[in-house]
Formats: sequence, structure tokens, C-alpha cells
Amino acid sequence: MILQNVLLPQFIKVNLEADNKDQAFDELVAFYCNADKSKAYNEIHKAVVAREAKMSTGISKGIAVPHGRTNSVNSLRGVLGISQKGVDYDALDGEPVYLLFMLISPLDDSEKYLRLLQHLAKLMDVPQFQTELQAQTDPQEAYNIIKKYEEIFFSKN
Repeated sequence: MILQNVLLPQFIKVNLEADNKDQAFDELVAFYCNADKSKAYNEIHKAVVAREAKMSTGISKGIAVPHGRTNSVNSLRGVLGISQKGVDYDALDGEPVYLLFMLISPLDDSEKYLRLLQHLAKLMDVPQFQTELQAQTDPQEAYNIIKKYEEIFFSKN
């Protein structure tokens, strides 16, 4: 159950205020650093922005998975932002995003990082997962949705 180990309730920001991608990155990195008591805002922000410059991580269906790799974290970390109004993200489908799964990994932890991205991709194919998660206004309830769907779809692994 990879996602529920990374996106604990304290790393879930409901009511994301950002209007656009740059604001979302600022808000989510600051939220993560505050929750994790990290002083690596600049390094994390730079890693996420550098990855995004290669290609938009706004993949479709109202979901974005901004991510980056930096040695300013010692294990796979993440933060989920839930926007009720939508974020202008320059997504591949041109639509706003409502769920932003920001993932941060150490440079030498490629296997776990890629496994989490694959895991998340499978969950994003489940329409109910997105619908239920997007409706949440409480971090603990959002976490419970993640846990519920991981248990349904990955309990055999």
C-alpha cells in the first residue's frame, strides 16, 4: 500500500487556493515543507519546476502528478492538493486540474519512485477514486479514500 504510506493526512491539503500551476507549486511545496518541518523549499521547488519544464504533468481527467527528484529528501515523499475550483495547469487535455499529487524522491530511489507513479496511474483509471477524492474537504477523509481504493485494488500485492 504505497500511496497511503506517502500521503498521510498531514500531507493532504484540501481547499487548494492556487489559480495556476506556478501558484500550485508554491503552495504545495510550502505546505509540504511546513508539514514535514523541512527547510528544503528551494531545492524541492526547483526539482519540481525542472521536471515540469520537460512536459506537463497535467495528464488528464482533472489530475496532475507534478514530481521531482532531489537529495533534499531521504525517502519518497508527497503531498496531495485538492482544488474545488480547478487550477489552470496547461494540462495535456487543456482542462483544469482538481487533484495534484506532488511527489518528491531522492535521486537514488528510482525503483520506489517509478512504482508509486505506476501505482497512482492505476488508481487514476478508476473514475470513482477521483470523484470521491475530489469531493473531500477534510484531510483525514481524503486519506481514508486513498486507503480504501488501495485496499480494494492492491490488497493482493
